[in-house]
Amino acid sequence: MSPTPSSKPETILNKRFLSYLLWQSIPSTFIFIFSFSLLPKTPFWSFLPFIIFQFIFSVTLSSISSPSPHPIFLPRNLKLSLTFFLFVIASAFSGSVAALSLFGFNDIGRVGFRGFLVGLMFGFHYVFKRRWVLEFPIIQRPPFFNFKMGIPLAAKRAFKLSTVAFIFSAVLIEIIPHPFKCSIGTRAFFAEQIVFFVASFAIFFCWELTHNLHRVLHTKRSVFAPPKGSAAAETNPSEHLLSALEESNPTSLLRYLAYLDLCMVCENNVETWRRAAFFEESGETYKRVISVCLRPLEQLASRLGEDLGNSADKPTNLSNQLSSPTDVKHVEELYNFQLYAWCSRIVASLTACSRKEDKFGAAQLSGSNAAVVSTLISCLLAVENFMGKKTNLQSPNQLLGSGGIKWATANSGRLDIATATGKRKNGPANSKAYAIADVLKTSIYQIVSAFHDEMLAGTKASLLEKDWITSEKPLFGTREMLIQKLRLFLDFRAT
Repeated sequence: MSPTPSSKPETILNKRFLSYLLWQSIPSTFIFIFSFSLLPKTPFWSFLPFIIFQFIFSVTLSSISSPSPHPIFLPRNLKLSLTFFLFVIASAFSGSVAALSLFGFNDIGRVGFRGFLVGLMFGFHYVFKRRWVLEFPIIQRPPFFNFKMGIPLAAKRAFKLSTVAFIFSAVLIEIIPHPFKCSIGTRAFFAEQIVFFVASFAIFFCWELTHNLHRVLHTKRSVFAPPKGSAAAETNPSEHLLSALEESNPTSLLRYLAYLDLCMVCENNVETWRRAAFFEESGETYKRVISVCLRPLEQLASRLGEDLGNSADKPTNLSNQLSSPTDVKHVEELYNFQLYAWCSRIVASLTACSRKEDKFGAAQLSGSNAAVVSTLISCLLAVENFMGKKTNLQSPNQLLGSGGIKWATANSGRLDIATATGKRKNGPANSKAYAIADVLKTSIYQIVSAFHDEMLAGTKASLLEKDWITSEKPLFGTREMLIQKLRLFLDFRAT
């Protein structure tokens, strides 16, 4: 099942939202019918309020979902914080009405209040566990297959959450004072608990399937290109993609889908005609693609640099650059791993492909090659410094390369063991930082492998730094650090 091209990128999100609302009603209906056959008190007319409030829950779930892992509560963004609050309230009311629909409306106060507590717990769990962040699958499979594969996990998670919510609501409803307490016999009490546990599991399972369906439909790849063979495909096939990348909101799902599409075009050989269009004669398209992909990496390096004492408006202090950070304000930046991974892989793939596919020399003549390598290395140095990895400048005699006489006894990636160990254990975003560093290293090695012979020749002619490192001040570190790091990659000794 291959994605179909979209003539207007703005319509993609609307179509996906409408299809999500349509399809989410199907599992909800099946769950209600199955529960109706098991629970003795369930009236069939309660199907209508059950579906209505599941619909409201689905809408609010979609409203808080985002591919960007921004902070949950922002004082400067009251609207965003209010959206999360409304989702929690909608979950609570949806749980209350769903519990009454499945349990029966004979005991509205007690069952409704308990269902309200169950929904409230799910809402808080969903928000604070960051399950609203859309994570794009590495391998793009057909939506039905992805949804089917997520059903066992949804059932397992629903059982765990419903068990905790059942115990939590049962204890809390007996502790806190409320007017819904009633004295019933032992047999009726246990029967009520069994019925409520089945009902709560059905509710949680319905919510988990809704979450699974939303994730599958909204993380499916979209092709931002006109149909092949059309006039637009012949004249400017990259305009739809560049429009989505440059004009959409930086945290919008549309921009993330555009990055995903661009990454698959650059790395695969299925749509080579679209990648060939990037290397057009003027070089403007290539510069726009590289610029929009380097921007997130530049922001990451500059923001980490500001926190680590290497801001652009201060004189470069080597001791500050090499110090291990203890308090990083922009730790949220590291959680946006999928965007950094796409951007890094895109620029690396395009740079490597330009060696054979760039007939007009757009990559080299525009200075994009040097900008890509400089940004990747600068970003890598910033992330490594965040992890506690010290960068030490060495004399040129220690970096003569594979053809030289003397090898470096200690490379620029020398690790301060005590600091790095503490970072691994106590760092607020250590796993994400290591993942970002791995992607950056792989991307740099991809470029170095493609241009290895040219880089070796440039090293002998003292042109390596001129061709592959920009003359401007780096976003993090110094120009000498970038040159030294590049030579380590050239010798395949960067770890």
